[in-house]
Parts: sequence; C-alpha cells; structure tokens
Amino acid sequence: MFRTHLSSETLPHEEGLCPRHAHHCRMATIENAKEALAGESQANRKYQAFSDKAAEDGFRNVATLYKAASEAEAIHAKKLLKVLAAIESTEKNLAASVEGETHEFKTMYPEFIRAAEAEKRSDAVLAFTHAMKAEEVHATLYMKALDAVRSGSDISREKIFLCPVCGNIEVGKVPDKCPVCGVFAKQFREIIL
Repeated sequence: MFRTHLSSETLPHEEGLCPRHAHHCRMATIENAKEALAGESQANRKYQAFSDKAAEDGFRNVATLYKAASEAEAIHAKKLLKVLAAIESTEKNLAASVEGETHEFKTMYPEFIRAAEAEKRSDAVLAFTHAMKAEEVHATLYMKALDAVRSGSDISREKIFLCPVCGNIEVGKVPDKCPVCGVFAKQFREIIL
C-alpha cells in the first residue's frame, strides 16, 4: 500500500553508480524500510503491552522503561513512514485509510476468522471479530471525514470516544453498551488532541 516515488533519474548520492545498480539500491532500501516499519510498529505495541503488564505486576520502573521504549519505536516508525513517502495530503491519507480499513473488514479479517474457527481458537475468533467490526466503523468515519475534506472543511467538532476493549470509535455520545463488544459506556474514554 506504500507509494514510493522512484524515478529513473540519478539521485545525488547515486553519482558514479550505474543506473541499473542505483535503481536496485533504491528498491532494496524501500523493502528494508517496509520491513523496518513493520518491526518498529509491532515493537511499539508490544512494548506498550509489556509496560501495562509490568505496572499491573507492581514493577512501576520497568513499566516506565517499556513505555519509553514504546514511544521510541513510534518515533522510528514515523521516520520510516517519511522514508517511504507514505504520509501525503490529508485527503490522500483518508482515501488510503478507507481503502485499508475496508480491505481489513471485508477480506482480511473474515479469512482470519474462518481459519481460527477451523483451528477451534475462540480467543482469536473473538479478537478478529471485534477488530473486523471496529474496522468497519473506522472506514465509515474516515469516509465521512474524506467527504468533509473534499468539500474544503473539517469534520464537525464532536466528542470522540474509544472503547478500550475492542477499539470501536463512537462520535458525539457513547451508547449504553458498545455495539461491537458489549462493554458498558462508562469504560469508553474520550480522545482529546
């Protein structure tokens, strides 16, 4: 899904290399950046989860170390997104987000759910189902935001709430229970920028 801007012209740091070799080096760099982005992104989430667990287990300083490492991995991931030229205009970012979320809820997660059911992994079925349903909500919200941006305006300023159990996002007000996972409204948290 990453767009890369590779031209056939020689870049300043490629002076002296044959054109074929220069293009190959750029392709290797892009593939390396994609792999690094995946690793940094996973480490960010993993270390945040490890931080939460260390805090729960009473190891506050270990939790703080993991939180710092998690944020460091996020810094690395953001730099790699720039290397990949994956951060574009808000309109293009929203269009790509709609496409990605739609793929996840229409294709990816249904396939994952079928495989988990075949393996009798109810924990995975539940995680994949919650994610699939939340991704559909995300795609819808991104589409509304894209429509607003295309008309030259921001989305209306309403409170935005996140379900901490399944990742569902609610705009305006929180329902009595999450429509995705059933958690009570009081567990939602408001997201403030």
